[in-house]
Amino acid sequence: MTNIAVAVEKTAEGNDFPEQSPEQAPEHAGEYTRIGEMAREFGVTLRALRFYEDKGLLRPERAGTTRLYSRTDKLRLQHILLGRKIGFSLNDIKEVLDLHEPDGGNVKQLQLVLKKSERQMVRLEKQRTSIDDAINELKTLIGEVSTRLDGASPLRDAG
Repeated sequence: MTNIAVAVEKTAEGNDFPEQSPEQAPEHAGEYTRIGEMAREFGVTLRALRFYEDKGLLRPERAGTTRLYSRTDKLRLQHILLGRKIGFSLNDIKEVLDLHEPDGGNVKQLQLVLKKSERQMVRLEKQRTSIDDAINELKTLIGEVSTRLDGASPLRDAG
């Protein structure tokens, strides 16, 4: 807990350990990131970070009311954002993240990622087909409406 408390006491000048010279600062000095820095770094809102925490996707350390995110939290957020980008639900993402074994081969996690990714690929391909069909229908409609407008009499347009 002392590491976290020390990280909270960062000064505005950027000296993580004001009472120590740079040579005396411990190796873990730069390990934690505050919520605002985290939001800026990843282009997300503070609300999103709190939401991900409420859903159990992120687990920042706490020093009073200050949230401190570790390197692990940063990696988890990268995975969350990638999962959202490719269309995974938060439940799917949580299920995958919860299978992570820091010291293991993560075979179960990788198998689950593969299974969910294959399913999502099928969904996205179906969506692409539907979107392509909709685009073709719109092109046809635009052509037909343009042709009708080009042939419309100017007297009707005035009325």
